[in-house]
Amino acid sequence: MLLLALDTATPAVTVALHDGSDVIASAAQVDARRHGELLLPAVDRVLAEAGLRLDAVTGIVVGIGPGPYTGLRVGLMTADTFGLALGVPVHGVCTLDGLAYAADIEKGPFVVATDARRKEVYWARYADSRTRVTDPAVDRPADIADQVAGLPAVGAGALLYPDTFPQAHEPEHVSAAALAGLAAERLAAGEELPAPRPLYLRRPDAQVPKNYKVVTPK
Repeated sequence: MLLLALDTATPAVTVALHDGSDVIASAAQVDARRHGELLLPAVDRVLAEAGLRLDAVTGIVVGIGPGPYTGLRVGLMTADTFGLALGVPVHGVCTLDGLAYAADIEKGPFVVATDARRKEVYWARYADSRTRVTDPAVDRPADIADQVAGLPAVGAGALLYPDTFPQAHEPEHVSAAALAGLAAERLAAGEELPAPRPLYLRRPDAQVPKNYKVVTPK
């Protein structure tokens, strides 16, 4: 097994190679505006560090969000392209699950929350680092205060809103290394991973204007 994992659902552009037992190379850079520019060079660096070619990869793992539309689709389209070019499967993993897997929390329950912008968070509750107990959702922190009260929380969303998440923990952003490790565990156990389809949870900012004026001749 050689998994190439990547995620662009948060401000971090993150890539890793996993051989089924351990991460053998990884790279990450935080820049919310340069996902498309940074992702492929990061893949090249990780392969070079491992001394491997892309055609050695036996599977692709990609974070499916939730995340902003523009950033998220960069990783998903790249993963799909690699899968088609190499003829290997592409496995989706919820980005929040990757953060939970990497969380420095000894036992649950706890919450993972990432920054959804617009003063909202993407979030879910976990029984432990491998078990999500609610579907991912997007909400204003104040609106979920009762649901997360008293629980430790992980992620940039938790760090941004200490009034709602007073027990905030690292990591701030997901790592491809964590996604790859979680995917490798689940694949080894014979579990089926989600399809590589995006969890947007809300409509994109760009909208077709209503009642626009027709300027073409009839």
